Amino acid sequence: MLGAVDYEIRGEAYRDDGYFTVRWSPIAKADKYAIGRSVPAMGGIAEIYYMDDKNKLNLFCLQRSWYGGVRSMIRERCDPDLEKDEYRLKTLEKYKDRIYYRYSCCDSAMDLADVMFFFTETYSPGVLNVDHSGRYDRIFLKEIDGQKITTT
Repeated sequence: MLGAVDYEIRGEAYRDDGYFTVRWSPIAKADKYAIGRSVPAMGGIAEIYYMDDKNKLNLFCLQRSWYGGVRSMIRERCDPDLEKDEYRLKTLEKYKDRIYYRYSCCDSAMDLADVMFFFTETYSPGVLNVDHSGRYDRIFLKEIDGQKITTT
């Protein structure tokens, strides 16, 4: 149990299946100082978006973080001075004032593996090589987002 974190991932097992609930933080505009003040230094997942010319949010990065926490990872993914991936860097430079993020914290590395597996198989079935924990035959996921931005 995470304690005083509002945006968290919870999992339950029923028979041989895993059921997860991802409670997302509100979408926030990326600002390194605000990220440092408001995002916890805990394990979790984050989605990074850019807003295109039609004011549509486009997901360009989904990532989990365990050791460094979501605060550090979001800072790196949203700051062109820290980003090392060429594709993400080009996106950050092109949409530099239109980068947004959201996150959800988790205190279980195995739950994070299962949730990341679910999202990657939903976004790009069979394309990315992301392993699940191996605990469940099937994984089910429900997203809770006050802004009604969900994958499932």
